[in-house]
Amino acid sequence: MQAGDTLAAVSAVTLTFLVIGGLGLLALAASLVFGEILPLGHLGHPDVSGPWSLEVIAGFAGAFGFAGAVANELLFGRTSVPAFAAAAVGAVAAFPTAYIVWRFSKAARNMRTDATPTRTDLIGTLGVVVTAIPAQGYGEVRVRLRGEPVKLNARADRPIPLGAHVFVVEAPSDTSVVVEETALPAT
Repeated sequence: MQAGDTLAAVSAVTLTFLVIGGLGLLALAASLVFGEILPLGHLGHPDVSGPWSLEVIAGFAGAFGFAGAVANELLFGRTSVPAFAAAAVGAVAAFPTAYIVWRFSKAARNMRTDATPTRTDLIGTLGVVVTAIPAQGYGEVRVRLRGEPVKLNARADRPIPLGAHVFVVEAPSDTSVVVEETALPAT
C-alpha cells in the first residue's frame, strides 16, 4: 500500500466517524479559546447549569466519532450492518464521556475562589524599597499580599533609601501606597 492509497483504504463510514470526532475536537477547542469572548458556552440561558453546554456536546461528538471510527475499522465495516454496530459502540463511549465532561465543567464553573484583593488589603503590609523613594516623588516597594509579591509605586513624607524596610500606612490607589520606614524586616 502506498501513501496515496491510505485514504482510499479508509471506508466512507470510518471517514464520516472521523469527521464527526474532528468536529467535536474543533468545537471543544473553540469553546476553550473563545468561550470567554463569544457566547459559545451554553445553549440556552447562561446561568442555568445543565448538560447542554458546548463542552458536553463537543465531548459527546468527539467520543462518538473516534470510538465509532475505531469500532468500524475493527469490524471491517464496509457495509451498513457494521456501521450501525460502530455507531452503537460510539454511543456507548459518548454518553459516559459527555457525563464526565459535564461534571468536570460544572465543577470548574462552581469552583470557590478567594476574593480579589483591594487596596484596603494593602494597608498594614510590610515591604522593602526596590527603587529609592525621593522627598517629593515616587519610588517603588515590593510587598507580599496574600503570599504573592506585589510591586507598587510608593511615596513617603521623607526620602527612604533602596533596601529599607517599610510599612504601608495608606493606599491612595490600587497601584500606589504611602509608606513609612520601619525597623521590622519584611516577610
